[in-house]
Amino acid sequence: MYTDKINVLQLASLMRAASIRKVVIAPGSRNIPLIQTFTQCPDFECYRVTDERSAGFFALGLALQSGEYVAVCCTSGSALLNLHPAVSEAYYQQVPLLIISADRPAAWIGQMDGQTLPQPGAFGPLVRYACSLVEPHTDEERWYNNRLINEAILEMDHRVRGPVHINVPLSEPLFRFDTEELPEERVIYRITNLYEEEAWFNVRTILSFCTKRWVLAGQSHYPYLLIDEENPHKDSFIWITEHLGNRTLNRATALTDLDTLLATTDEHTRAELMPQLVITCEGHLVSKRVKNYLRSNPELIHWHISPDGAIVDLFGRLQFAIEMTGEEFFGLLDQYLPEPFPYNMDYQSLIQSLAPLPLPVFDYSAMAAIGSLFYHLNQVAPEGTAVHLANSSAVRYAQLFPLRRDFLVQCNRGVNGIEGSLSTAVGYAAASHLPGYVIIGDLSFFYDRNALWNDYAARTDLRILLLNNGGGEIFRALPGLRTDPFTRDFITGAHRTEAQTEATAHGFTYYRATDQQSLREAMKEFTSAKRGARLLEVFTDPDEDVRLLQAYYQSLRDER
Repeated sequence: MYTDKINVLQLASLMRAASIRKVVIAPGSRNIPLIQTFTQCPDFECYRVTDERSAGFFALGLALQSGEYVAVCCTSGSALLNLHPAVSEAYYQQVPLLIISADRPAAWIGQMDGQTLPQPGAFGPLVRYACSLVEPHTDEERWYNNRLINEAILEMDHRVRGPVHINVPLSEPLFRFDTEELPEERVIYRITNLYEEEAWFNVRTILSFCTKRWVLAGQSHYPYLLIDEENPHKDSFIWITEHLGNRTLNRATALTDLDTLLATTDEHTRAELMPQLVITCEGHLVSKRVKNYLRSNPELIHWHISPDGAIVDLFGRLQFAIEMTGEEFFGLLDQYLPEPFPYNMDYQSLIQSLAPLPLPVFDYSAMAAIGSLFYHLNQVAPEGTAVHLANSSAVRYAQLFPLRRDFLVQCNRGVNGIEGSLSTAVGYAAASHLPGYVIIGDLSFFYDRNALWNDYAARTDLRILLLNNGGGEIFRALPGLRTDPFTRDFITGAHRTEAQTEATAHGFTYYRATDQQSLREAMKEFTSAKRGARLLEVFTDPDEDVRLLQAYYQSLRDER
């Protein structure tokens, strides 16, 4: 019988799946759940070594002789530190050791409880990966452990071999051994070589089985085509991107308004739209709705393509981390699997019948201002024009409107913060001979107003569309948020600041819009060909913006 500790069972299951058979065990009490599980499982060959310093080097010797992954398990406290010499030797000899340390719960570290010290990260840079599991009580916490363990095991032999450290906190009681079988845990695989035909077996099998396939291309800073227009597999996938994908996909053939599509279809249609396989590549996706939609499917298969083979388990269903560029992957797909895969024609027809959506038309609002700007840019802006989107509402509202394929769309989506959007745009414009545009909300603008306080901003051809609704509009649309006006002002950062003085003081030509007519007149000047830094401040009512957006969604639902 095995322990009842779920994190231990998850670890043992994934070690077994990775063919980690040899486990060196140093005695102790906190690691009893680990000892019980390893010694009772016939798939593990356990070695008993009392001194942890010796145990570490003993494990090193086993790994050197066999060429296999070897685990070494110890109890909590200073026992772990005694493994440090062996870990450092394994690091520099590039030997794959899995260090497993039992630990007290984090709440008791530094509280004069016995055998406690900060164990996560104890080996610093001398391991290739380190993590501390949680004691899971929810599905999300189980998923988190699963991802951490998979990542640790994969890093033992990723490009360079070496030791990794998994810390396992364990609460009392420690001596419940009533589990009969190890659980079946999801295994994440990293594919690093697809330059041989036999390596394509699993890829070919899954592509043949899954006839509803998406490719989701996230943020890309540099324009290139993910797949050649002549590639025979081009029609085997539904290609989906957002403005931040830039020219990664041909916007003329890719689905660019999936977020709105999901927001305006009924439950039955959303179920019909659900893919079996999603392949992601490039950077961040903006749409939270799309991410939540895909996370709701327990049968989803997810592959992520990236040059570093990173484990990006965005939907909680990652199967393959494919270490190459997307361009390489689809090129190799053409080379090694030249015959197109069968796809669900009814599925393709359904998506074609739903998209593209009609061009949205809004009364005066933040959305109307963005729509007006994009309309003018699509008509007159030169090729290569950069459009910078600030985070929160700006980047989401911009996705409602079509934008020419030859523009470059930028946004600080690494951590999605409001700071620095304007400074980034000014720096970009300072090195560019083309006009640049920024769409930014008031909180982001005033937070980063020092972006205009340098010698470069006024000398650029930068045009700032400032959406001023007196606070953080996106917070007003949070589902389930019900507060009194006083509290809401704190949440939204309510203010009465205007930008005219700021703009003129720093050499920007200032325009102001308070209704549809003044917006129309100002936009013509704002987007004119004459060079010069300028700022158009559009004042809107935040509650009316939210109402108009919801009304737009409802009108699309009604049309369906």
